[in-house]
Amino acid sequence: MDEADFIIVGAGSAGCVLANRLTEAGKFRVTLIEAGGTDRRFFVQLPLGYGKLFYDPKVNWLYRTEPDPGLAGQRDHWPRGRLLGGSSSINAMVYIRGHKQDYEEWRAAGNPGWGWDDVLPAYRAMEDNEAGGDAFRGQGGPLFISANRAGLHPLVKDYVAACEAAGLPFNPDFNGAEQEGAGPYQMTIRGARRNSAARAFLRPAMKRPNLRVVTDAQVTRVLIEGGRATGVEFRRGGQVQRLLARREVILSGGAVNSPQLLQLSGIGPGALLQGHGLPVVVDNPNVGGHLSDHQGINYTFRMTVPTYNQQLRPWWGKALAGMKYFLGGHGPLAKSINHGGGFFRTSPDLDRPNMQLYMQAFSTLIPREGERPILTPDPFPGMSLGLSNCRPTSRGHIRIASPDPLAHPVIVANAFSTDHDVQEMLLAVKFLRHLAAQPPLARLIAEELRPGPEVLTDEALIDDFRRRSGTVYHPSCTCRMGPDPASAVVDTRLRVYGVQGLRVCDASAFPNLIAGNTNAPAMLMGWKGAEIILADARA
Repeated sequence: MDEADFIIVGAGSAGCVLANRLTEAGKFRVTLIEAGGTDRRFFVQLPLGYGKLFYDPKVNWLYRTEPDPGLAGQRDHWPRGRLLGGSSSINAMVYIRGHKQDYEEWRAAGNPGWGWDDVLPAYRAMEDNEAGGDAFRGQGGPLFISANRAGLHPLVKDYVAACEAAGLPFNPDFNGAEQEGAGPYQMTIRGARRNSAARAFLRPAMKRPNLRVVTDAQVTRVLIEGGRATGVEFRRGGQVQRLLARREVILSGGAVNSPQLLQLSGIGPGALLQGHGLPVVVDNPNVGGHLSDHQGINYTFRMTVPTYNQQLRPWWGKALAGMKYFLGGHGPLAKSINHGGGFFRTSPDLDRPNMQLYMQAFSTLIPREGERPILTPDPFPGMSLGLSNCRPTSRGHIRIASPDPLAHPVIVANAFSTDHDVQEMLLAVKFLRHLAAQPPLARLIAEELRPGPEVLTDEALIDDFRRRSGTVYHPSCTCRMGPDPASAVVDTRLRVYGVQGLRVCDASAFPNLIAGNTNAPAMLMGWKGAEIILADARA
């Protein structure tokens, strides 16, 4: 038995930030418990190495959804980080905050302190943007963000020109005054290495004597006595151990693990818990509910000009890319594959973008066993134009499959389960073709490979995106924040309804899904959550 003032469960994007900020003043002892191991692995640090992590059980939970009617009955693969840094250590490193109206909706839903004017100062304090500080960007904070303006593939210019020809303006900063437009993505990359939450926040904090980090330790339940969280039980090295919390237990396991742990601890849908023989501490059907996620698809083209396929497919190309990386810290290995992107509206009647774009100067139609073949693309010049929906209305859920804490939970994604999401995606994929038909790209495209020119009717397009779409790895809202326990899991200060001394601070607490990649908002949860926790500790 051991003790700490605060116990943080999960060293992911939010957990690393929490560990840093809660130990900064030296007043509190904090223990951070992570089910996985170290992030000091070559393919974790190599920016383009994340393709090797896609199916690696050493760093990845390797979740799978239930067969999904919305995806033509397929089971989707859900990689989630299982190491220091969590999913920020295996993701594509795109840094997007989301649209300001997303946060205004959080506030309007009854969550004071979470509006745009509340979160913008937090973002600016957290960031150290290579492009410099301004009214929107931060400079001097612990999180370095690459502006990603140099070393882009030449096709990015053609892509941006095609977007402009299609009516989508150039946007140099999707985190600035406006989100809509096309341009390069900012990246969590520093010095040609992945700048995960572990590197930016946790590693500096680990030098402090008041932080203890326990790895390879899976928390199996929260200890609750008299309506209060008193600690956690975890398994490490074949042994069951306990750790007591003098102040609070904070769950930062993410959208899958946090609701799973709450349910294993007796907090969740009562009938579900009773069915698994678990005592019901708090009957709250919202735990694991309201699951929201972005769904994405790629359209792939054979090009008449060289792409990264020619650089990364042959052995000599790999050798040259390796030399560029190790000798100069540049080349394709030093970046994410998503050099360009953007946000657009499927209808001019919308008040903000509802779709996100991804431009990749490579293609991976030919599968490779055991990895996402980013490092071994197709043997011909290829390019992919992808998109994902920003505000899907489809909702799923996560439920424990058994009382065994080591068993994966049941994930029901319910992708494209509303007509709104289907019709919106139909308009979006038509825009992809419109974009590819613009002269700056059309002159470089030899043919459309996926879905192919024979896929023309609305019915065929819908059938295609049901068969080829999948998660873009942004599950959220499964322990969502709100003012009413009848529809939420935590209150506006991230406290779990019905249990004292227990909070959830990660993407599962989002009131609704942010428009864009969720790593930045997850780190924001850690930053703002620490402010709230420290303020309550002083009260």
